Amino acid sequence: MKKRETIVIGVGGMGSAACVELARRGVSVLGIEQFRLGHDRGSSHGESRIIRKAYFEHPDYVPLLHRAYELWNKLEKDAGRNLFRPTGLVLSGPADGETIQGARLSAEQHGIELQNFTANEALKRFPGFVFPAEHDVAFEPGAGTLLVDDCVQAQIDEAVRLDATMIDNEKVVDWSSDGKTVRVRTTRNEYHANSLIVTAGAWANECLRSLGLPLKVVRKFVGWFHCQSANFHETHGCPTFYFEMPHGTFYGFPSFDGTTVKVAEHSGGEPIDDPATVDRESYPSDFVRLNSFLTTCLPEIDPDPVRHSVCLYTRTPDQHFVIDLHPEWKNVAFAAGFSGHGFKFCPVIGEVLADLIQQGQTSLPIEFLSRNRTALVGEL
Repeated sequence: MKKRETIVIGVGGMGSAACVELARRGVSVLGIEQFRLGHDRGSSHGESRIIRKAYFEHPDYVPLLHRAYELWNKLEKDAGRNLFRPTGLVLSGPADGETIQGARLSAEQHGIELQNFTANEALKRFPGFVFPAEHDVAFEPGAGTLLVDDCVQAQIDEAVRLDATMIDNEKVVDWSSDGKTVRVRTTRNEYHANSLIVTAGAWANECLRSLGLPLKVVRKFVGWFHCQSANFHETHGCPTFYFEMPHGTFYGFPSFDGTTVKVAEHSGGEPIDDPATVDRESYPSDFVRLNSFLTTCLPEIDPDPVRHSVCLYTRTPDQHFVIDLHPEWKNVAFAAGFSGHGFKFCPVIGEVLADLIQQGQTSLPIEFLSRNRTALVGEL
C-alpha cells in the first residue's frame, strides 16, 4: 500500500474530524479504526450531545467553541444534512456551584447571551421540570443538540469525498517514529507515513503508553425513559438540560421521537481497566441515583429505562482535555482525555491537530490543554 502523508489512529468523533481537516488541506490521509466506522463501542455514539458556549468548565474553552460552531455549520452545508438542533440549554444548580457560577463567568467574559431565572420563575418558563427552591436557573438560547451519530458519519463521508482513505475493523498493534517518518503495524498490515495523529479515545493509554498520561476510563450508563407529557417534546420547546444536584450532576435532552427522553448522570462512573471488555448490560445499580434525580426534578418521566447504552469517559485529573505534540517525536500529535464533555469540539480539535502536524503549533488557544500543565505533570 502506498505511503501516506499522515495516519490517524482512531476514527471516532475526533479522528474523523482530523481526517476531514487534513483532507481539506490536500493532505493524503489514512484513518485506521479498530471497529466498524461509526461504531458504538467508545464515546461518540448515542444519538445526541449537548453543544453550548457559556462553558462552566473554564472560560478558556469559549474561543474554541466559537470556532467549533463555525465548523459544524460548514460541515452541515458541505454534507447537505442537519446535524444541529437549536433546542437551547437550561442549567440548574446552587448559585455558588460550578455550573451556574462557571456559566455566568464565561458568559460575562465572552459576551454570551445567558438568561437568568429564580427557581420559581423557571417553573413557569420550563413546564414539566421541578427546580429545587435553593437553585438558580440559567438558559442559554444559543445552545442545542448535536446529532452525534449523524455528525460522525458526516465527517467520515466528507473525509472520503475529499480522498481520505478509511480502514475499519483493523486494530493497531504498535507504532514507531524516527522523527521524520512513522510506521504503524496493525493486525493485518503495516503502514508508513510522514506523520501520525493518535485519537484513540478510551484506548489512548494503550496507544500512548510511553507518555504515561494519567487517564482513567469509566463506564457510563445512558438511559432512554418513557415520556407521556408533551412538556418534554422538542416540538413544544423543551430544551436540553443540566442539573447540579447534591448527589451528582445530570443531563438530558428533549424527546425527539415523541416517546422517550434520553437522560444520564455526568458525574460518577465505574472505573474499568480494559475498554475492550466493558460490560454493556444494564443493572439496577446503574440508575439508582438517576432514578432519584428523575423522581425529584422530572416527575412526568417514567424513572425505569426502556432502553440503554454504555458510553466510555476517558478522564484526566482536572477533567480538561490533553492535546499536544509528542515530547520526543514532533511528527506525532495526540488528543485524549475528553472527560465526557469533548464531542462538541470535534471539528476544531481536528483543525488543531492538523495545525500541530503541519506547522508544529497552532494559533488556536490550547495552551491550557498542554500535557505539561501542573495538574497532569503532578500525576505522572
